[in-house]
Amino acid sequence: MPLSMSALEAGEILDHYRIDDAVARSGMSVLYRATDLRDGKQVAIKIPHAEMEADPILVERFIREEEIGQMLDHPGIVKSYPDEQRSRRYMVLQWVEGKLLRKILNETRVLPVDRAVRIALGICDALDTMHKHGIVHRDLKPENVMVDDQDHVKLIDFGIAMKEDARRLTYVNMTGALGTPDYVSPEQVKGGRGDQRSDIYALGTMLYEMLTGRVPFTDENALAALNARLQREPTPPRELNRVISPELEEVLFRALEREPRHRYATASEMAWELEHQELVGVEERGGRTATRTVRRRIDRKWLIYGAVALVPIALFILMLLLAHR
Repeated sequence: MPLSMSALEAGEILDHYRIDDAVARSGMSVLYRATDLRDGKQVAIKIPHAEMEADPILVERFIREEEIGQMLDHPGIVKSYPDEQRSRRYMVLQWVEGKLLRKILNETRVLPVDRAVRIALGICDALDTMHKHGIVHRDLKPENVMVDDQDHVKLIDFGIAMKEDARRLTYVNMTGALGTPDYVSPEQVKGGRGDQRSDIYALGTMLYEMLTGRVPFTDENALAALNARLQREPTPPRELNRVISPELEEVLFRALEREPRHRYATASEMAWELEHQELVGVEERGGRTATRTVRRRIDRKWLIYGAVALVPIALFILMLLLAHR
């Protein structure tokens, strides 16, 4: 199997596929829209770059991504198709119509609450199937979610997904955190492998963004943004969008808990509360917690100032007592 091939042009034939056009490029591969000449069906062809094929770890990741796409059968998860006769390494994927969630957010910025919840529920449903098969996506973000005209979702790009029973793969050019800075979970920031609750954190981040137009933690410096989620709580979303109900805000807080054990344990738990928001109990936290934290800091500051101010008074009284003796 050759390790180096030039980029394919529209009209070229790759085995029994006709390349129609290139639709996306990343640092690791090129994605093409193609036609299967055997039945006329549109497919996506993902071809790794030559430098990726030269790295055995990245090749194993590529193979794992293909296996995951063949294993999972769910309308919200992109499928990959097996094909024994290939002249080079590539992946054949289901062609997905629609827009990337990122493109929708770029066009709209803030989505109506009902639409944001509807998209989040679709992602929950897909995640539930993935997690029951022992698969963790680990790179959920708007760039990896396709949305069609009816708001049906399709999760794509399992390039760094993890199978729970698979050995851990490392790569010198990947950070221990993995994922994308805006959506990666606190435990991944700390170098943890992550589990299904890491995907729930990423989903909470996406829902927060759909409802407020911004991610919970952002900074011009990516490392500062990563560190912020280890030290601070997100801005209460109702401060950014008053249309958000207290119950929906509570769902967001539960998905974005810093400690994984405090988050939803499963995507189905989060989906249930999104569907039954009237039954969600609102805890004493969020904006109220943030206000109390600020107030405590102010109180401590004035206590220190007061203590310092009392020192000379106390010394003066002590001197008077000694003088009277």
